[in-house]
Amino acid sequence: MQTTIELYFDIAQKRGQRVAFRHRVGGVWRDTSWAENARTVRQVGRALIALGVPPRGSVAIVGPNRPEWILTAMGAQAAGGAPVGIYVTSPADQVAYIVAHCEASVAVVFDQAQLAKLRTQQAALPALKTIVLMTGKGDGPDVLGWAEFLARGDATPESEVDRRMAALGAEDVATLIYTSGTTGTPKAVMLTHRNLVESMERLADYLRLDRDGEVQLSYLPLSHIAEQLLSIWGSCKLGNTIGFCEDLEQLGELLREVRPTVFFGVPRVWEKIQAKMVEAAAQNSWLKKKIAAWARGVGRRAGQARAERRSLPGGYGLARKLVFSKVRERLGLDRCRMAISGAAAISKATMDFFTSLDIPLCEVYGMSESTGVMTFNVPQTFKTGTVGCCVPGFELKLAPDGEILARGVHVFRGYFKSPEATAETVDSDGWLHSGDVGELDAAGFLRITDRKKELFKTAGGKYIAPQYLEGLLKAIPGVGHVAVVGGDDRKYVAALLVLDPVAAPRVAAGLGVTATPEQLAEHPVFNEHLGRELEKINAGLARFETIKKVKVLAREFSVDGGELTPTLKLKRKVIAEKYAAEIAALFEDSPRSARTEA
Repeated sequence: MQTTIELYFDIAQKRGQRVAFRHRVGGVWRDTSWAENARTVRQVGRALIALGVPPRGSVAIVGPNRPEWILTAMGAQAAGGAPVGIYVTSPADQVAYIVAHCEASVAVVFDQAQLAKLRTQQAALPALKTIVLMTGKGDGPDVLGWAEFLARGDATPESEVDRRMAALGAEDVATLIYTSGTTGTPKAVMLTHRNLVESMERLADYLRLDRDGEVQLSYLPLSHIAEQLLSIWGSCKLGNTIGFCEDLEQLGELLREVRPTVFFGVPRVWEKIQAKMVEAAAQNSWLKKKIAAWARGVGRRAGQARAERRSLPGGYGLARKLVFSKVRERLGLDRCRMAISGAAAISKATMDFFTSLDIPLCEVYGMSESTGVMTFNVPQTFKTGTVGCCVPGFELKLAPDGEILARGVHVFRGYFKSPEATAETVDSDGWLHSGDVGELDAAGFLRITDRKKELFKTAGGKYIAPQYLEGLLKAIPGVGHVAVVGGDDRKYVAALLVLDPVAAPRVAAGLGVTATPEQLAEHPVFNEHLGRELEKINAGLARFETIKKVKVLAREFSVDGGELTPTLKLKRKVIAEKYAAEIAALFEDSPRSARTEA
């Protein structure tokens, strides 16, 4: 079989002058063709060889979503090596740990701020010889600007690139994915060329992706397997056009300009879009609200009809013309054939919201160790409340304790330099132990119940699945992030509720309260609203699952604050430490009824 870099050059030759990258600089879009990018990738490979990157060596990359990131990743493979992505939000010591662990002799970083992280850790990086800046000029023999870096490639003959690529095999490492580290030191997932090529082949068939190329907006960290799969390795198969978004704050604007045909969002991104849409809808006239309510009813029935393979309901065509098409256009999703959610659990309320607007979210389940994918809830095999069925060509089963196991060509080669951790994750029969607990129905649809390691036991001996409860609590109007807490012989379940800075003031206005999120966290009327919603949720739970107390926080969890990973998952250990006093106060007594603590 071909390696990913061979596929890349093949598709580049076929695509020629068609647009490969779209990157907005200073408000002006710059398009580059597949042919132009292919020439640059070869030059990057030549430069890396000239700088001493050995065959099967590693090249570290620290930067936002921009052309240089992908050009470096493919150039690393052209040099016979593998790219190693590092999150831009990683602290200096973690950046240094990864650069040292993967033995990178060259690191390509975004700017002076990322350069400074390496400078402060230089003593711990004896193997690192050269740092390349994506932006700005170099300031010495060991720090090169991008143009100067490319010029170094002139010293390497083209034949050396060809020789190194030809020496790569299907089982060689194509990329190292360092886990984002919700707990402990990040591990390096070794994904081979076979993992990437065969997984993308099966996925392209299953999702019915356009073999003539899709249009995507790259905005999630390129260090993450989901973004790599879509923006890099998927392009090697499909020849996609990639638009870049360096700043998440510009996502809405760039969505409308790029108009992707496939769009992937983590749950928090979909929740943010939902909050802004609800906020905008609140300003509509009475008549528009009535029309929207009718259309959303039609959208819900249409979603159910699709899931049950029935004809679309009456009025769907009119609802699409009056409401759905306009909503899609305003969001920049008018060309989107597939809207995807993944990387973490998404609440049913958010799924239902987008379904009602005729934007059904296809949920994907996977992990870096499974090349990003195990199951997919796609339109042709869809079931609400699940993450879909196993992708054809892969295997899936449950262990006796409910842990989800996977086997197939998508299962990784192992953890770099960690055979012990590899043996703990992949058993002797080749089954990948996911660490997630789930349920499989008779039709093969998978429902995730929680992370095995995140389950905790109350003092009464009952196991609690925090993600399930968090999904229910996040559906409370005005609530953003939620962290369910308990265990450690505590008698009941409690939670930290973080107010959504957009939705909370809107909900408060409906209660006759005008206040900032900080003020709302302690406002009695708003807390009464939360208490009423909490009682509704508790009414549908088993007694041992009910949330007895909550603490309302005004400030959002964030990546910079340390509570979230770069893909916006909860860092439970950090939250437990950072809010130790607030959590301890939740368990000072054992009340008989649910209430909120301002």
